[in-house]
Amino acid sequence: MPELPEVETVRRGIAPVLEGRVLTRVLARRPDLRIPLPENFAGRIEGRRVEHVGRRAKYLLLRLEGDLVLLIHLGMSGRITIHPGEKLAQIEAGPHDHVLFETDGGDSLVYNDPRRFGLMTLAEGAALDSHPLLAKLGPEPLGNMFTGPHLSSALKGRSSSIKAALLDQRVVSGLGNIYVCEALYRARISPRRKASSVAGARAERLVPIIRQVLEEAIAAGGSTLKDYAKADGELGYFQHNFSVYGRAGEACAAEGCGRPISQIVQQGRSTFFCPGCQI
Repeated sequence: MPELPEVETVRRGIAPVLEGRVLTRVLARRPDLRIPLPENFAGRIEGRRVEHVGRRAKYLLLRLEGDLVLLIHLGMSGRITIHPGEKLAQIEAGPHDHVLFETDGGDSLVYNDPRRFGLMTLAEGAALDSHPLLAKLGPEPLGNMFTGPHLSSALKGRSSSIKAALLDQRVVSGLGNIYVCEALYRARISPRRKASSVAGARAERLVPIIRQVLEEAIAAGGSTLKDYAKADGELGYFQHNFSVYGRAGEACAAEGCGRPISQIVQQGRSTFFCPGCQI
């Protein structure tokens, strides 16, 4: 599933094509994705100008004139591809090209999702923060509200593992399996450690490391493992910088360590870590 760096990379890719442009034609080739598309979906957004392309956690937020917001989640396999200089009539849509957009700039964008775990829905801009998909999300890990004291407070009294706590979108939004594994490795914190034991000094150390990992991943265009690609069709390459994720059995690269990277399952997800470095 695309995580925050991949979604942010997509946002940065499509923003120059969409911001300030009118959606002259929208084609929904099926009535639903993971959830049904809103009634008269295409008709409600056609003719509206895109005022801003934003992101909240793993959601893309297209703010349209008239205080309407299009929320997009890419799910497991969703991707948005730009077709510069092409109108919809020129695009031969494939079986998994579910929603297509054309702008008054003469460009088109295609949402492709083979597994259809993504979603698109509409919300009023004034009530966006209270929308059911967004209302319970924690602070953005790259925002000013995500601090050592915040994380420490959120972890106090939690008996779950720190890995599970960081994946809880109510604690911090947008983090996923890959970047939690990488951040915990850099912070030398075991993913099996009880979350409450990370409150305090460890939380203070962990916050800037989470930011660093995410910023490096965004700069690298995200991580391409299966389905993800940037909006221009190029692949991300942060996966080449993984220290632990997907490296089970390989030697830890930390100086003086060399122990094999371990892989365990936590809450149905693979966790990769170094049992020598992470305590």
